[in-house]
Amino acid sequence: MQHGTVKGPPLALTMGEPAGIGGEIAAKAWWAVRAAGPAFFLLGDPALVKDAPVALIEAPEQAASAFPHALPVLPLPLAAPAMPGLLDPANAPAVIASIEQAVGFALAGRAGGVVTNPIQKSVLTAAGFAHPGHTEFLGELAGTAQPPVMMLACPGLRVVPVTVHLSLRAALDRLTTDIIVEHGRIVAAALRRDFGIAQPRIAVAGLNPHAGEAGTMGDEDIRIVAPAVEALRASGIAARGPFPPDTMFTPRARATYDCVLGMYHDQVLIPIKTLDMDGGVNITLGLRIVRTSPDHGTALDIAGRGQADAGSLIAALRLAAEIADTRRKAACP
Repeated sequence: MQHGTVKGPPLALTMGEPAGIGGEIAAKAWWAVRAAGPAFFLLGDPALVKDAPVALIEAPEQAASAFPHALPVLPLPLAAPAMPGLLDPANAPAVIASIEQAVGFALAGRAGGVVTNPIQKSVLTAAGFAHPGHTEFLGELAGTAQPPVMMLACPGLRVVPVTVHLSLRAALDRLTTDIIVEHGRIVAAALRRDFGIAQPRIAVAGLNPHAGEAGTMGDEDIRIVAPAVEALRASGIAARGPFPPDTMFTPRARATYDCVLGMYHDQVLIPIKTLDMDGGVNITLGLRIVRTSPDHGTALDIAGRGQADAGSLIAALRLAAEIADTRRKAACP
């Protein structure tokens, strides 16, 4: 097999929250990439797509031929008509089914990867959804042996929080040396497998201001973080730190690593969203399938107004295709 550009199956795009901007940004993304790709199809109610021609399909295999002319949609009807900005728990089962079907297609090799539109977790929780978010649900569906890990990426920066959707107090209670090491190993493996980086460089953020300043601002960096860095280095991973978080994201610092491993959610999500809110992509590491998503929410406040920016979804589609291509090339003899 040649190691040039490898084209695989189309990407599966979930519909996300029907009352949000998923349908709008799906249409805008199709207009943006229809000529050069990557090809994708939407699993959802065709009525959500207002501003693009739609081609109804019955199987993922029909998406590629339809894509240059219309947005392929594999119909998944809603229980109630979607009203922009107005949440309806009756539609939660269809939202969940969209994710389940997309993952199923990817596991079967019928979709090159899964790109997920934003969901409204409160609505799904009210309908009995027992997961904190997409990442945990996808981990269950894909049957991973290790917990999935959330990475946020934009041109020039990749970040991974060790603790995610927890209060700051709960995050401090959960943080251990073993969890940091586990995340570091998953990140290093993903950088090699999905991004083609042969020798990944990981910068580990300290927990406290100035990384604790030799214990004068808290001893957690000495007791918890530094031993994790040492363990990662002992296993052959180029990890460094803990570094003072307030100086890790300057242009000069970003040139010295391939990914930042942060201790809690806002520590690393604030910098990346400040740098590139419209182009940031959420990637789930450690899955058997490729999964990306836009780095924003459902935007109920602007749903139905034509104001949504599809930049993050477009970036998520392109990055999913690149990761899938990297994996296929690595599998070539």
